[in-house]
Amino acid sequence: MLLFMIIGILVMLFLTIPVAVTLVFLAFGLDIFFSPFPLVRALGQNMWSSANSFLLLSIPLFVLMGQMIVRSGIAARAYDALDYWLSWLPGGLLHSNVVTSTFFSATSGSSVATAATVSTVALPQQRALKYDPKLFLGTIAAGGTLGIIIPPSINLIVYGFLTETSIPQLFMAGLIPGLLLAGLFVVVSAVLCWWKPELGGPSRPATWKMRFSSLIHLVPLLLLFAVIIGSIYTGWATPSESAAIGVTASMIMAAAYRKLTLRNILDALDGTIKTTAMIMLIIMAAAFLNFAMSAAGLSQQLTQFINQYDLSATQMLLMVLLILFILGFFIETLSLMVITIPILTPIVFGLGYDPVWFGIVLIIFVELALITPPVGLNLYIVQAARKGEPFSDVMIGVIPYIFVMLIMAGLLIAYPQLALWLPSQG
Repeated sequence: MLLFMIIGILVMLFLTIPVAVTLVFLAFGLDIFFSPFPLVRALGQNMWSSANSFLLLSIPLFVLMGQMIVRSGIAARAYDALDYWLSWLPGGLLHSNVVTSTFFSATSGSSVATAATVSTVALPQQRALKYDPKLFLGTIAAGGTLGIIIPPSINLIVYGFLTETSIPQLFMAGLIPGLLLAGLFVVVSAVLCWWKPELGGPSRPATWKMRFSSLIHLVPLLLLFAVIIGSIYTGWATPSESAAIGVTASMIMAAAYRKLTLRNILDALDGTIKTTAMIMLIIMAAAFLNFAMSAAGLSQQLTQFINQYDLSATQMLLMVLLILFILGFFIETLSLMVITIPILTPIVFGLGYDPVWFGIVLIIFVELALITPPVGLNLYIVQAARKGEPFSDVMIGVIPYIFVMLIMAGLLIAYPQLALWLPSQG
């Protein structure tokens, strides 16, 4: 049964069959060949019940909020402000890329949206100041991954939904590792540019007056983050309610910048509908596949198969993470989550690992999948903003940050309280 699943996934993804269709086909295969009773009769009810969740309402709302922030110009203003404050570090604009990604991640919930936004505002500066493209592009692609670990994160919502883990606790757990990872990106960029200055580039001159006057442009993103996370952490709002508050706040800010036009609203809604439809179809297909795997007994068989090797809990965890790392080279991030979570999380939870902690560790490996070829989505997002320049620049530029993420995963394994301390304070 497991061999059927692995071969089926690889073949259909190689044939570029859409992920949601792949998941449904696998479920039908389990039904036909392995299930003792017809599972297809439960298809409609299963998909409806998986989608009929108030929690999932937060997904389109967070997507819409990110869309409004992009179209209001808030991200571009924040980039310039951060450049004034960080340009003195070795590497100049490289640090603006990372820190702008950090700020935008705290409001967008999406790595793709973060990478696309920062690419739009940063690449013109890279060309104007003649930065070496490799490391510059690497900071954008790697910085974009912060969008799925720093709350609010759509991927953490999906993980919490599939594993029945508290979303507020997951949001709190992702904050410290996300900020620490951003800090490590900055440190590595600075060290590399100190070692080889040609990897960076010149910085734009800035007076103290320019720096302090630019701080006003960081206020919108900070306010949005405070409203969303503050309302969840204090118990005033659920994740879905806080997302609705965030949408309202982002539209007020867009109106203040005179960007709340009918065209911007329609474009934001269009982008939201497309993204949400993709995510929801994958979630519904994954729910049916999970049902089919449980009915066919795959999870129990896999657990028995692994237990016969008598591995320690640590060895088992490392095996699970190795599987995630390898699959991340070939499977898109959301697909990686919905395919592996039903199979791997019962094993990890059975070993006694905390579901909140493992959610953050898993997200680190999902982040890796965003910047590892051949299907690293952030690589293609950054490359799409360049047009006509070598794709190898982006792939080479992310290599230092791949090692940084692996170090971050090691720190989380060695010091679980990096993720668990903040949730424990609630």
